[in-house]
Amino acid sequence: MHVQEWLDSVPAVAVYAVVALVIGVESLGIPLPGEIVLVSAALMSSQHSHIDPLILGVCATAGAVIGDSIGYAIGRKGGRPLLAWLGRKFPRHFGEAHVATAERSFQKWGMWAVFFGRFIALLRIFAGPLAGVLHMPYWKFLIANVLGGICWAGGTTAAVYYVGVVAEGWLKKFSYVGLAAAVLLGLATMLVVKRRAKKARREPSQPAAEPVRAGD
Repeated sequence: MHVQEWLDSVPAVAVYAVVALVIGVESLGIPLPGEIVLVSAALMSSQHSHIDPLILGVCATAGAVIGDSIGYAIGRKGGRPLLAWLGRKFPRHFGEAHVATAERSFQKWGMWAVFFGRFIALLRIFAGPLAGVLHMPYWKFLIANVLGGICWAGGTTAAVYYVGVVAEGWLKKFSYVGLAAAVLLGLATMLVVKRRAKKARREPSQPAAEPVRAGD
């Protein structure tokens, strides 16, 4: 079966459910690629008419808000021992340095950390549980959680959907040879940048100049 035909055969309900589940579990505090799943589903909706971008955005928002709320309840009940346990299970995401950074953001920005944290991968995982651990008032958390979920999930879905529609129209006007050339140019640029970065790291730093003595 052709890939296009297979994608057309995927039930829309399954796409909505997977997006809501993955984003909800990520918001609960478990590291999952929620943003990648949402972007992929939004691109699918731009190419396949049976996937409604509006329903997709609503499901993504619901998953984000519900997952964050559950994470808040777990964090409020589990407290600091929960963060320590998560640090042992997921050291790359819940290490002491990451927890300290997220905690400073919460202490400085309060409910705005919950709102803007939805757009930052690390804080997106931390927001719910950490807000509960720090005993943020639930009404503040809920307002920031709902607004952040709507702006992030709905905004991402709309933006990626329209980009996909425009890209499809662009590809119809130009040949795939032009697309291949653009991809190769992008890869070449990326390789050059990486090579220069490695070269810069290997170069020894310049020795500091010795201070001039009074008698010299």
